[in-house]
Amino acid sequence: MKIAWHGHSCFEVHDGLVVVMDPHDGKSIGIKPPVVKADICLISHDHFDHNCSRIVRGDPTVVKEAGERIVKGLNIRGMSTFHDEEEGAKRGLNVVFRFEMDDVSFVHLGDLGQELTDEEIASLGRVDVLFIPVGGVFTIDHITARRLIDRINPKVAIPMHYQYGGLSISISPVETFLEDLAEESILRVGNEIEFAGDELPMQTEYWVFSP
Repeated sequence: MKIAWHGHSCFEVHDGLVVVMDPHDGKSIGIKPPVVKADICLISHDHFDHNCSRIVRGDPTVVKEAGERIVKGLNIRGMSTFHDEEEGAKRGLNVVFRFEMDDVSFVHLGDLGQELTDEEIASLGRVDVLFIPVGGVFTIDHITARRLIDRINPKVAIPMHYQYGGLSISISPVETFLEDLAEESILRVGNEIEFAGDELPMQTEYWVFSP
């Protein structure tokens, strides 16, 4: 099984079937465009830095809505949330997606802008790998992200939607989120990582990707 980062909030999960989440076009936000081919494309919300499904090769099935469905044999659940702390009044809705591959559960929070309720967290069930925004301004900030991770208790937390390189969006860098975390809990994995489900840690580990 493989996870690859294509910048910003765009990740690829590959285990025979390829799922790409929140693709961008690159040039609109000052970074390289994703070069990826997928079977399924998940889009958390219809903002330009998350909804560029046209850039994904392979004619993927695009899923944008909340609800539960089976796509190409993969069970996908989308939970409707808010892009801000005012019930969507500022930035609208956001869909949190959950799916499983080879008994590993993945949750991509998209541009979550609210604190999840206990009921919402319970509805996610077991979370092995959590993709979580940490840059603030347009999403939850690093403080809320750390609190959510403690409440969700994933085996792996992957920060996303933070400032780096030439990104033209004014948000906080990942170092703000990582400050005060135990160094032994942080794994800097480069652009991609291959792993097996039974290799995942028992206590939350932070996988930090780099371009």
